[in-house]
Amino acid sequence: MNEALPLVLALLAGVLLGGIFFGGLWWTIRKLSSSKQPALWIFTSLLLRTSFTLTVFYFVARGHWERLLVCLIGFVVARLIVTRLTRLKDRPTWMTEAGSHAP
Repeated sequence: MNEALPLVLALLAGVLLGGIFFGGLWWTIRKLSSSKQPALWIFTSLLLRTSFTLTVFYFVARGHWERLLVCLIGFVVARLIVTRLTRLKDRPTWMTEAGSHAP
């Protein structure tokens, strides 16, 4: 049990980190349409999200590659979850009509 606890915590940290990273990306993309300086939004968001993510990966791993790998798996799982949730919310109305041939 003592060996599994750090890995479970690393997985949870990865899921949370992925949710923050990809949720922040989704939020940034949604803000671009109303922004007067979209390049600044993209660059700032990328810088903040990436630096935060790498810092958390560093502290979660603590020199153990197993923790880093499990955290990365959680990060990817969060990506799948956020992608699915945002795809359902942002689907244009023309894609949901009965006669549409779009996927």
